[in-house]
Amino acid sequence: MVSSAGLKRAVVIEVALNGATPKSANQHVPCRPDEITRDALACIDAGASIVHNHNDEGLWTSDGAHAAAPYAQAWRPILARHPGVLLYPTMASGGPGIAIEARWKHIAELARAGLCRVGLVDPGSVSLGFLGADGLPLSLDLVYVNTHRDARHMFLQCAELGLAPSISIFDPSFLRVALAFLAAGRMPAGALVKLYFGGTLAFGLPPTLASLEAYLDMLEGSGLPWSVAVLGGDVVACGLAQLALLRGGHLRVGLEDYAGPRTPTNVELVAEAAALATRCGRKVASIEETHQILGIPAS
Repeated sequence: MVSSAGLKRAVVIEVALNGATPKSANQHVPCRPDEITRDALACIDAGASIVHNHNDEGLWTSDGAHAAAPYAQAWRPILARHPGVLLYPTMASGGPGIAIEARWKHIAELARAGLCRVGLVDPGSVSLGFLGADGLPLSLDLVYVNTHRDARHMFLQCAELGLAPSISIFDPSFLRVALAFLAAGRMPAGALVKLYFGGTLAFGLPPTLASLEAYLDMLEGSGLPWSVAVLGGDVVACGLAQLALLRGGHLRVGLEDYAGPRTPTNVELVAEAAALATRCGRKVASIEETHQILGIPAS
């Protein structure tokens, strides 16, 4: 049994396997269920205890729904080898007339099938896109919509299904909503706050010390565990990962988020995060230790 002091020093590593990154950008991106299975198992062996993935349906579906079956196909072999590993899917983008009940339905199905211990909670809306060659935001109409009603549905579904909330923070307004649920005593057990910083993906706060400190000021006294990621960047190379590790945070890496001059594998990104944690004097959390750090109730 790991001591409480040892748990405090342990680092949870999450890997986000794919997402919007196409194989044309990096041939190592896993897409098919069998590719996702192989990559996930290798990343777990390298130190990841949380695995997030999309499937071939992508993020922007016309009806807002994702099928549970491709996730189940990829995950069953993973759970057969690592029964406690934390797996969770994405959900389709929101928009006018697209109900959260449709977008979140597959997560509930996966939970009821015993395949999912984590529930996605995205408690806010954000415009997404990249900067063009002229330095201006591209002329896109990509808005990821999650109303306060949507946030309420996601948090309440996590509580009802016994899922640990994976709380995505794209900008400070998302965190204010999450903290309101905590203050009201309605935060489900096992929550992990994911602080997402904008790299080449132009949104939210940049991956700087000042930005991190702003979020940590908001989190002060909450007791919520938190991690950092750079969407459209390299969380390790830019220095944000080390800043987070020195302040007690956790890490998310993976080809969904990565942008840079290399074409790494997910396993390489996990291994780099694990090596950095070791250099910072922190051990990588096992799957069992991750459950303890997050406070996930025994199943």
